Amino acid sequence: MAGYTHAKDEHLKRLRRIEGQVRGLQRMVEDDKYCIDILTQVSAATRALQSFSLGLLDEHLAGCVVDAAQKGGPEADEKVREASQAIARLVRS
Repeated sequence: MAGYTHAKDEHLKRLRRIEGQVRGLQRMVEDDKYCIDILTQVSAATRALQSFSLGLLDEHLAGCVVDAAQKGGPEADEKVREASQAIARLVRS
């Protein structure tokens, strides 16, 4: 079971809001809105995705990684490695 399963509906609702923001960006471009206004909305959508990502990472660490660490062994090492790689990707983005 995924670590976010308990909040799946909330996550989907949040992603739909972000999807709405991106569709709004498309409309802004179609309507030839001012560049700076579009960039402002891009920044807002980016922050929303970053916030979602950090929340999901937190749930992964608190659930999947902690569970694996308690069991120990190669699975624990793999979960920690996955989390480290995910954090590195988020930092680079």
